[in-house]
Amino acid sequence: MLKRIKLCFLVDLPHTFKVPWITLISFYLLAPSIGSAQLSDQGETSQREASEPCLETPLKGMACIPSGAFTRGSERPRTCRQGEVRRIPKDQPNHRPASIIELSTYYMDLTEVTYSAYQVCAKAKKCKPRRPQYADYNAPQQPMVGLSWYEADQYCRAQGKHLPTEAEWEKAARGPDRELYPWGNADVDCQRAVIKDKSGRSCGVKKARGKYPDKGKVLPVKSRPAGRYGIYDLIGNAEEWTADWYSRDWESCGQDCAGRDPQGPCPDQAPHQGCKGYRKKVVRGGSWYWPRECATSWTRRPHYPSNKPYHHFGFRCAASLEEARLLSKLDAH
Repeated sequence: MLKRIKLCFLVDLPHTFKVPWITLISFYLLAPSIGSAQLSDQGETSQREASEPCLETPLKGMACIPSGAFTRGSERPRTCRQGEVRRIPKDQPNHRPASIIELSTYYMDLTEVTYSAYQVCAKAKKCKPRRPQYADYNAPQQPMVGLSWYEADQYCRAQGKHLPTEAEWEKAARGPDRELYPWGNADVDCQRAVIKDKSGRSCGVKKARGKYPDKGKVLPVKSRPAGRYGIYDLIGNAEEWTADWYSRDWESCGQDCAGRDPQGPCPDQAPHQGCKGYRKKVVRGGSWYWPRECATSWTRRPHYPSNKPYHHFGFRCAASLEEARLLSKLDAH
């Protein structure tokens, strides 16, 4: 009866009003099928997520991040003034457009890879012997910094893991509920992250050895409370290498940065291989050296994978569900 009333009412309307009413009626008539399609999609998604549960036994040193969607990027203007990004117009930042991205279940290291952990890998001859170039950066629990992207990638591979993609890194920092930081939406400060504030770099902690004490240093991992998923220092302390080649923004990257489990440009080849038209990798998370404007979950910093000129970048590793299963078997032995 309701459909008949609407159709009769349309006959008496002036011609200029017929198009929107026809659109409304079409939507009304199709609504049940649209609703069914949405429910079907939701059912398929739920079924897929149910087929990708976290492992029953926790993985030592890693957090499980369940499959599902999250909001990547931000419509906010550029605020960071690091050398590589300050030339980008404020109203045309490299973190737009914000979009919904879906990821499979994966795991992320709870902390940045420490100096001591890297030296174990080097001693086993699975990693290249490396030390930070500056003094007071080599305490056992400080993040290992100063590696090239290739050396960070080699370390993760030696552990049976991989460098996190940009999408994996950002979801670990933001979660599925459109929050801005690992701790929620509260602004960044030195209670939550190791950054530069009014007290100075490293939240006022000076270098004890070497030149330029006011430049600060990375602090031991877990110097600040854990954020979402129990992960530490995604924001602040050491900036972190990610797997992806750098694109100007998400729109210019196109389908390589969209859909499910995006890997950035050249997704069909190993991340350590070259990518025609791209020269830099992406660094994330802000650091002890830079102020709060750079310490966001969406700030993207490009740098040459050779790490030349030298920067104190750190890193952490991630694991796919398949990699996690293999790691779990090793832990069991």
